[in-house]
Amino acid sequence: MLASETTKAPILEIDLSRQFTAWLAEQNLSIAFTTYQVGKLCLIGLNTNRELSVSERSFNRCMGLCTTDNGFYMSSLYQIWRFENMLESGQRQSGYDRLYVPQLGYTTGDLDVHDMAIDKQGTLIFVNTLFSCLATLSNTHSFKPIWKPSFISKLAAEDRCHLNVLAMQNGLPAYVTAIGQSDMVDGWRSHRMGGGIVIDVRSNEIICDGLSMPHSPRWYQEKLWLLNSGTGEFGFVDPKIGCFESLCFCPGYARGLSFHGNYALIGLSKPRTDKTFKDLPLDAQFKKRNVEPRCGILIINLCSGDIVHWFRMDGIVTELYDVITLPNVSQPMALGFKTDEIRRMISIEQ
Repeated sequence: MLASETTKAPILEIDLSRQFTAWLAEQNLSIAFTTYQVGKLCLIGLNTNRELSVSERSFNRCMGLCTTDNGFYMSSLYQIWRFENMLESGQRQSGYDRLYVPQLGYTTGDLDVHDMAIDKQGTLIFVNTLFSCLATLSNTHSFKPIWKPSFISKLAAEDRCHLNVLAMQNGLPAYVTAIGQSDMVDGWRSHRMGGGIVIDVRSNEIICDGLSMPHSPRWYQEKLWLLNSGTGEFGFVDPKIGCFESLCFCPGYARGLSFHGNYALIGLSKPRTDKTFKDLPLDAQFKKRNVEPRCGILIINLCSGDIVHWFRMDGIVTELYDVITLPNVSQPMALGFKTDEIRRMISIEQ
């Protein structure tokens, strides 16, 4: 639809690898991702005809995601929301087999909350990037700090090291990544090229350094996987040796990592033109490989490192933040606050 006679409304173009939908059906899997660039939570699945289904809702600066037994958590500009599925097993509504409702919200203030995880006690832990710490929710305050890097001298709203992502192991916080080892306001920006680090939360030791803009550490299949985003590499770190081993190159700024079986799902963004992304080693890789940066999701075979399937977006969406898998879900949807649907969504606990 035309916004005016001369200006077209923003569009979103979606392209898929030839067997992407067949892979979703084979794996009995759906995918959720966030893009804070346009403020959207998106859910990808298949309708009853095995055609791609995309459901989206608007949330201001939505970023981190983590799954629960019946839904997921999502961070936004100044709140963290817990989404619950309101459909019973086998029940469908307008074809959808999951209906996620933002059932519970916590007002945190603008902490620049990045990744989140749930520990073995069922407690939500999140990366409080603004205050350079790990924190939990509080019923009476914005947050409750539980850990900070040893080089951070005090909690301050200064985003000193750009602590961004958390990896759990055996239900406890195990590893975090930071862009740079700095104890000064916004100091991490001087360390974008090779100052990225991985910290062992339990010992407070830096177990790997020399990375460029690292994101998304995940402990999976007895390996510590992560995205060396500034170089475009996906690989793993041996905590005993401290070196990063690349599995494959990702044609975009990689951020957001999830796993399903022997596959990794990686979110890709087109690098911005601001100083944060300028002159990263990733730029040289684009030129060397003669490829344009992409926005979307890659499906990578962990045994071979091959990109076996992909989901690509062009147009209004150029950046993703987080990606999670929704196993045993075929066609999910969510409710937001900008339509009347949520007024009529009433359920009774049995």
